[in-house]
Amino acid sequence: MLPTRSEAERLLEEAEKCNPGPWGNHSRVAAHCAEKIALSCGGMNPEKAYILGLLHDIGRKFGVRHLGHVSDGYSYMMSLGYDEVARICLTHSFNNMRLDEYIGKVDTSEDEYELIQTELGKIKADEYDMLIQLCDALAGSESVMNIEDRMNDVKRRYGNFPQAKWDSNMRLKAYFEEKAGKDIYDLVEKDSYTLEELNKNAEKIN
Repeated sequence: MLPTRSEAERLLEEAEKCNPGPWGNHSRVAAHCAEKIALSCGGMNPEKAYILGLLHDIGRKFGVRHLGHVSDGYSYMMSLGYDEVARICLTHSFNNMRLDEYIGKVDTSEDEYELIQTELGKIKADEYDMLIQLCDALAGSESVMNIEDRMNDVKRRYGNFPQAKWDSNMRLKAYFEEKAGKDIYDLVEKDSYTLEELNKNAEKIN
């Protein structure tokens, strides 16, 4: 089950008030990328892609956490009945469905860690999981980024970036380029979608 587009936008806006930060606009850029890619890929629903991209980091509503934002997002969305979003809250951080690939601090309780491990183990990645993983790797907080620049930025901030995750992101880029028959950066309007566009969209919501 999914929220509507307007409900998803309301949820993100509400979450930002609880924990302001660049993650909100990062989520909007990811949503933009997901919608644009899905529009060019047969069999994918661009509205669903947008909503999943917008809410993939919704767990950040509950404060500054690392791995904890994964379990927070999953539990929050499940409490609202949005199981399809809850799934993305889990899978967006684990390209290969491996918990040991998480980049950042393991700041969960034992129960939260076990929840992530158990639920992640039940999932076989589908195209929406893959799409949001890719878009997470494309989305800066002010614009669409070159995927290598985005991954290097994460590496600088956290001190590492697993090679398997790096390689996986590059494979995802190639997969969706082949599926859409277009360059990913052209699809997501890398050179024209900016913070100014984000602000315009935010004004429309408000």
